[in-house]
Amino acid sequence: MTKFESDETILASIGVDEDPGQGAVMPPLYLSSSYSLEGFQKKRAYDYGRTANPTRDVLARTLAALEQGAGAVITSSGMAAIDLVLNLLDAGALIVAPHDCYGGTWRLFEARAKKKQIEVVYVDQGDAAALSGALARKPALVWIETPSNPLMRVVDVEAIAKAAKAVGARVAADNTFLSPLLLKPLAIGADFVVHSTTKFLNGHSDVVGGAVIAKSADDVEQLKWWANCCGVTGAPFDCWLTLRGLRTLSVRLERQQKSAAKIATALAKNAGLRAVHYPGLANHSGHAIAARQQKGFGSMLSIDLAGDVSVAPGFLDRLQRFTLAQSLGGVESLISHPATMTHAAMAPEARVRAGITDTLLRLSIGLEHEDDLIADLEQALR
Repeated sequence: MTKFESDETILASIGVDEDPGQGAVMPPLYLSSSYSLEGFQKKRAYDYGRTANPTRDVLARTLAALEQGAGAVITSSGMAAIDLVLNLLDAGALIVAPHDCYGGTWRLFEARAKKKQIEVVYVDQGDAAALSGALARKPALVWIETPSNPLMRVVDVEAIAKAAKAVGARVAADNTFLSPLLLKPLAIGADFVVHSTTKFLNGHSDVVGGAVIAKSADDVEQLKWWANCCGVTGAPFDCWLTLRGLRTLSVRLERQQKSAAKIATALAKNAGLRAVHYPGLANHSGHAIAARQQKGFGSMLSIDLAGDVSVAPGFLDRLQRFTLAQSLGGVESLISHPATMTHAAMAPEARVRAGITDTLLRLSIGLEHEDDLIADLEQALR
């Protein structure tokens, strides 16, 4: 943990002027795979790069401080972070997951379930009756994703965590879309927070990584053991780049969500769209919950084009400021077609249940001027 309290100070300060050897202001990049012993059976703080690394540790300390956790484990990808949490479950443990979760999460859960390693039940976690029915089965873990990917549905983390704890379940929250600057799940009941650091935390679309932050020190130690055992810890250079990007998270996110709000408001008036999904809009079903539990509404939104699937390719081809690509959270604005990209691995019937249509598009708003982005979207819709 850090002695600083504000997120902005944490981002700018952890690891600064901590180099005992040369007095480097910024944390050095340690690429060594091995570290010498002082003597026979006299290990130093570090011995082998898979187990621990000084650069990786600075990133872990920063994320643990931001999420108000006991510690963090940095992994090689966001999916590795999700899978790492599963290692803490007993064989055959039941997981309650959102029916509209990220396609990669659905694919992993389904693959583990087919091997009888876990059991999964998917429910609309915004439906109190459905959630209550799933919790009655006494799950080991409740997986939360808010806002959901890609439909931006918002759920009450505190209420779900309280209900989960009442039946003895642990709670894990994927906080990738909001980052710890806008939502702190551990402070309102979650046991674990997962991030794809590839996204907002790094913010420059040049690293693939992940992280798990735990509320209890015991869980942190178990996560570290499994990460070392399975070899899924993040590479030092990736950690160094992520930490470098993380320093500017607060200023990037402030600008990005301001632009997203303006874009969502403008698009909500456009007749070429069937719907605009953005929690910052007053008519969004989860607006009140988001306003209560978050510090902002983020910079992710999705739109549903009027018409059928045939309209999507033409709209995407006409865009000039948005890049059609996977991922999100970078300085550049991206657009994706979930049904054929991020959620292509999800079974068609599961996509239908989740409401992921062939005309749904997900937007990640970058740092371009919002007026240019609005003009680009409107000309493509015309």
